[in-house]
Amino acid sequence: MTSQGVIRTYLIIAGLYTLSASVIWGVNTLFLLDAGLDIFEVFIANAAFTAGMVLFEIPTGVLADTAGRRASFLLSTLVIAAGTLLYVALAAVEAGLVAFCLASVLLGLGFTFYSGAVEAWLVDALKVSGYEADLDHVFARGAMVSGAAMLVGAVGGGVLGSIDLAWPYVVRTVLLVLLFVLAFRSMYDIGFEHRPLVARELPAQMSRVAKESITYGWKRQSVRLLMITSIIQGSVLAWAFYAWQPYLLGLLEDDAVWMAGVVAALIALSAIVGNSIVEFFTRFCGHRTTMLIAASGVMGVGAIGVGVADEFWLALAALLTVTTALGVQGPVRQAYLHKSIPSEQRATVVSFDSMLGSAGGVGGQVGLGVVSRSVSISAGYISTGVVLLAAVPVYGALRRMKEPTDTFAGTKAGCQGPAAALGLPDLAAVDSIPRQPETVTG
Repeated sequence: MTSQGVIRTYLIIAGLYTLSASVIWGVNTLFLLDAGLDIFEVFIANAAFTAGMVLFEIPTGVLADTAGRRASFLLSTLVIAAGTLLYVALAAVEAGLVAFCLASVLLGLGFTFYSGAVEAWLVDALKVSGYEADLDHVFARGAMVSGAAMLVGAVGGGVLGSIDLAWPYVVRTVLLVLLFVLAFRSMYDIGFEHRPLVARELPAQMSRVAKESITYGWKRQSVRLLMITSIIQGSVLAWAFYAWQPYLLGLLEDDAVWMAGVVAALIALSAIVGNSIVEFFTRFCGHRTTMLIAASGVMGVGAIGVGVADEFWLALAALLTVTTALGVQGPVRQAYLHKSIPSEQRATVVSFDSMLGSAGGVGGQVGLGVVSRSVSISAGYISTGVVLLAAVPVYGALRRMKEPTDTFAGTKAGCQGPAAALGLPDLAAVDSIPRQPETVTG
């Protein structure tokens, strides 16, 4: 495959996957409340989902690094489809917290098959195809396409939820089945050598993966600092993502499900804005850590703003500020991480990083769930902002290391010069993909 073909396939897969996932994002908390759970139990069920991701990240990372990234992704679509249908069945009989926790763990398993695998497939395939430009722009474009898909999914999910809260889950299942068929026919492992995976060797393989995660991840100072930020931010962002639904509707004094869909769409649009300005900032800023520090600071202040706001529109504006900054941080952080780890262990280390973020999310969702029930959701957002600000000095330490990876292609230092002078690629020339109408975990 040419680099254009690889990027095109990546964008299609990322877009459809996000579309299928985002159909329920605007209504998930409302769905669980309608199924009989209270607000604390909702966050416990979500924490179980995150715990499932922690539990299965390494085993699924073994699969991706042996049987292949394609096999891992195909399994992801099937497992998530099954878990989604199980949610619908459990809600129909009001099965209770324990049953939803078990279903959430299954969904967590499904998403671990995806995390790291598709990114590793993209980077390996681009390397073989001769692509030499900055990965930041590919990840930014992927995030924009995903953001557009989330925009459509959020609005559609809100409309479907207004009819019946179960409908978004049914539509998600159908989309995942279609995505399985598409990926089966178009996604092939290139630039990656498959290795046999024998069941009796799985414990040894898991041990190897754990050791490689430490060796190529945690023991390397720059990657360790990135992983620390993953723990910090992961501990609160998952809670913040699910908490806005009852919080904002409460400020609005309206329980209209369609409004939740509109807000989810605005969140997607804000992320698109953040993704789209990454390239603009790289024209003036020579270092990735400059953008990471600034984005982290804005996210922290914005989250505090959500908590102190006493009006719907003020809280919404603050929330969109957080998600815009997150849209800037995401692709830049992805590129820094991928440039810091070897190809053979790419899926392993990326999965390990995801696992650490999920591990932080388990405790964060339970703790902030207690705060939500005993104090208020607004107090939870203020706490979230304080925690997010803790990532700023960590990125500052990364900046002081002055690694070559911190510098954009063609940039020697400082914040200067246009994109061409910095050696940055013209996105329109990277591939022949038509520009999208410029464009979110379990």
